[in-house]
Amino acid sequence: MFVRTSALVALSVLSLMSAGWDTKVRLVGVARVPTYTEGVVVDHAGNLYVSHADQISRITPDGRVSAWARMPSPNGHKILADGTHLVCDRTGGVYHLSAGGEVLRQIGARLGGGNDICLDPASGGFYYTSPYGAGEQPIGNLYYVDSAGQVHLAAGKLWYPNGVVLRPGGKTLVVGESLKNRIIEFPVFAPGKLAPFRVLADLPKQGQSDPAAKPDGMALDLDGNLYVAHYGTGRIRVLDPKGALLASLPGVGTFTSNVAFAGPSMDHLYITGSAGPTEQTTGLLMRLDLPRVKGLRVLPERR
Repeated sequence: MFVRTSALVALSVLSLMSAGWDTKVRLVGVARVPTYTEGVVVDHAGNLYVSHADQISRITPDGRVSAWARMPSPNGHKILADGTHLVCDRTGGVYHLSAGGEVLRQIGARLGGGNDICLDPASGGFYYTSPYGAGEQPIGNLYYVDSAGQVHLAAGKLWYPNGVVLRPGGKTLVVGESLKNRIIEFPVFAPGKLAPFRVLADLPKQGQSDPAAKPDGMALDLDGNLYVAHYGTGRIRVLDPKGALLASLPGVGTFTSNVAFAGPSMDHLYITGSAGPTEQTTGLLMRLDLPRVKGLRVLPERR
């Protein structure tokens, strides 16, 4: 269990005032796990789940951490209305798990590993990114899985597609291209059918740092602002709907990896990453309290 301490972290007054936020935000420790962590989500009971190494841990609302499921290499994660889970796996597509963590089926295993995932509530399907390839410059794909479980290639030849979110209404799909350090967006003219993308934003560079700066997991608020876990920089970049940088919030160490809104008022931003200088050090789940922000709810209503 992570020691529940908090600190007021001073941020850029100008950038935060432009977004209508307070000039300070509260960074709260929630939980720690043995290694670098990813894929934070929340279920209908308020339990949080994070991916790390070969397992997924569950964190109860009072901070107790327990092993929930084991997979080869879990990553991005979403929960469905019936309480079952969809989890991307770096070695083989997407796993569909029961509410208790048992594997029900595997989707897209022959197409390569899955990285991150977003639901398409209107169609009953979902999108997932598959960035893994050979060599130093892997070129990845974006897949759409329909309500019958059939996998369709939605876009290809992307430069390590990573975080993915669907804007409300289902007409715009936003993807982080890690190797380009940028955010792109696709017009959606039917589920799984995308027009050519445009570049929404090039993210700030972090000098000559190693690892290089790259977008990872993402989340949206109700105003359409995009919250990007900026791996390699230890920051959360907040972009307005047109791609302008509104703020740079504190993340979880250099290896900040993913974000998700939760809480009774949807104003808690949960953040995953690594505590130390490498991915092999302790993984942390932290929380930013953003009282003037309301996150977009991506957990479907319970069925």
